[in-house]
Amino acid sequence: MALSDYPILQWKRKAVMKKEQEEYEKWAFPYGEKQRENLQALLLAVFPKENAYTTMVPFLTCKELYETAMKNNDESSVAVIDLLINKQKKYKMIIKKKDMPAYIALVLADSLIDERAEYPSAAEIVERTKELEKMRRDV
Repeated sequence: MALSDYPILQWKRKAVMKKEQEEYEKWAFPYGEKQRENLQALLLAVFPKENAYTTMVPFLTCKELYETAMKNNDESSVAVIDLLINKQKKYKMIIKKKDMPAYIALVLADSLIDERAEYPSAAEIVERTKELEKMRRDV
């Protein structure tokens, strides 16, 4: 096994790293900085005891999980949500089980915005979270 087989020991040029970061930013926030700011404000309103980092990382992880599951499954969005709420254990160190419905509600809201980057209120997200929590089963 070569040193390059260990991700921590792989070296990338600054230009490559910058390009990858820009591509990730475009995926995460296709409507730019306004979207990021509005989303961050919403995350902090939904999770008032948390900080910017401890809300954004789980959100982006959940967004990636949801999008990947939607691409890889021929099932409905409801089936994918059920899968994430009830069977997703791999990322439990990043997304607490009790918080998964809230992050799914946030991801669903994020998927519906446009260039105005107007999110629903925190109260609307909390209501949607309550609906999603009804899907939770003790597995």
